[in-house]
Amino acid sequence: MQLCIDWGNTRVKAALFQENKLVKDYNFSEEEALTGLIEAIDTEQPQAAILASVANHPPELKVLLQERTRLLVLTAQTVLPIMNAYHSPETLGVDRLALATGANSEYPDTNNLVIGIGTAITYNFVHKNRAFRGGNITPGLAMRFKALHEYTDKLPLVDEHGDLVLLGYDTETSIRSGVIMGIAAELDGMINLYREQYPDLNVVLTGGNAPVFAGKLKNRIFADSLLLLKGLNTILRHNVR
Repeated sequence: MQLCIDWGNTRVKAALFQENKLVKDYNFSEEEALTGLIEAIDTEQPQAAILASVANHPPELKVLLQERTRLLVLTAQTVLPIMNAYHSPETLGVDRLALATGANSEYPDTNNLVIGIGTAITYNFVHKNRAFRGGNITPGLAMRFKALHEYTDKLPLVDEHGDLVLLGYDTETSIRSGVIMGIAAELDGMINLYREQYPDLNVVLTGGNAPVFAGKLKNRIFADSLLLLKGLNTILRHNVR
């Protein structure tokens, strides 16, 4: 049994795998994550674990994983089943490495663009020769709503829940429409730019806010909410072997 942990900026996601088979997945708030993971380790007793963290995780979690499992902490120096061609690997978020690995594993021998929609929106391109080439980073959904509120005097803080119409009929619906439909237009535009260079491009949408946009794009995509965890499992098994 392998335990894969993605410690993100706002949520902590984890999954248990038996070889390549997903057994169970978890989704914790940051406050409940440590307790939830300790319970999962006590109950399931995984033999190996991988930790990918883009935020500050509790030091005691790493100690516990080292004591109870064969722990791999994902870094820019971790041996991957794909080539990392990023020019500044020390600044690369490990979540992007996991997404790239997951896409290459799930859709081999093709050009993959993985779009992760979370706190930030990341575009991650993996060439069909198994090389992660990089991509793009833009503000995520909550970040855009918050910026409109905090960098103006009078605009309210809204979220994605509520009426969504092209022609906003008040300030709240105008903000919601501008942010959500603006991101959808950005996603389609970026996909089109990539497809101009790579016509055989495969596009995968993932991340906590991916469901908001999965049905709003003109381009054909695949949606996989667990792609990052699948990528972590692939990296872990590659190193354990």
